[in-house]
Amino acid sequence: MKVRFTPTGRMHFLDAIAYIFRDNPSAAVKFREKAEKVLSRLKTYPESGRLIPEFPDLPFREVIVRPYRFFYKIKNDTVWVIAVWHSSQLPEEPQEHG
Repeated sequence: MKVRFTPTGRMHFLDAIAYIFRDNPSAAVKFREKAEKVLSRLKTYPESGRLIPEFPDLPFREVIVRPYRFFYKIKNDTVWVIAVWHSSQLPEEPQEHG
């Protein structure tokens, strides 16, 4: 199983890192490292993330790397990270392609 980002998911992730970096560069590095560790676990356990509570009937899951939520979809042999939202944001309905 591979873990990949859609263009939108990658943009969200990079924006989150940049936002944290502005206030605390070392926290941004720690956040990125923790996110990479959590996402790497999806290679072996792709269904370990929970269904998105706001959209339980959709085929998307999430993992949380505080304070961000990483939304993903499993397609064939790939976990696609489709969006990264701050936990204070209300998520929009995820879209397959970003």
